[in-house]
Amino acid sequence: MTTPADAPTPTPDPAQRVLLVWDAPNLDMGLGSILGGRPTAAHRPRFDALGRWLLEFTASREEETGSRLEPEATVFTNIAPGTADVVRPWVEALRNVGYAVFAKPKIDDDSDVDEDMLDHIDVRRYSPGLGGLLVASADGQAFREPLEEIAATGVPVKVLGFREHAAWALQSPTLEFVDLEDIAGVFREPLPRVSLDSLPDEGAWLQPFRPLSSLLSSRA
Repeated sequence: MTTPADAPTPTPDPAQRVLLVWDAPNLDMGLGSILGGRPTAAHRPRFDALGRWLLEFTASREEETGSRLEPEATVFTNIAPGTADVVRPWVEALRNVGYAVFAKPKIDDDSDVDEDMLDHIDVRRYSPGLGGLLVASADGQAFREPLEEIAATGVPVKVLGFREHAAWALQSPTLEFVDLEDIAGVFREPLPRVSLDSLPDEGAWLQPFRPLSSLLSSRA
């Protein structure tokens, strides 16, 4: 049987996404608490290494499933008033590596990007579909229920972050947790991590998260 010359050419189904969503405000806070202050260059995450890991994960999923998969990575961040010039080089570096960036003004407590991340996941879940979901955040209140719901449909879901702040993901029967420090090259130097359940015999100093003087400013 011949096909008419003017018959439309069948188009393949669109590739499903292997979606990485990075919660910058949440992870910055978690990293700061581990370091006891702002990270130096040696302790800032390397997004190129994370991107290569995402590409490898996507390729392995394609081989396992035989489906067409496409990696997509987005960093969600808040921009506080007066910080645009400071943040701009970081945002441009992310875009040059291949990440999309969703930036939102930090006006008040309701300006968080949690709902924007969940909306983005929901859109990709149904169009064109998810072949995998990776969420870098320690915010179990925002993410645990929707991520477990997606995992229950058979989509592999991984939570990326720091084990000190991710008990909800570690304890989940359906979510897989990946410590960011276990991904090759994401940090140039080991993080100075001290866990209460793995203290050295000689003990360890745990530095305050903020100076005592902050108690005065919080009363003002």
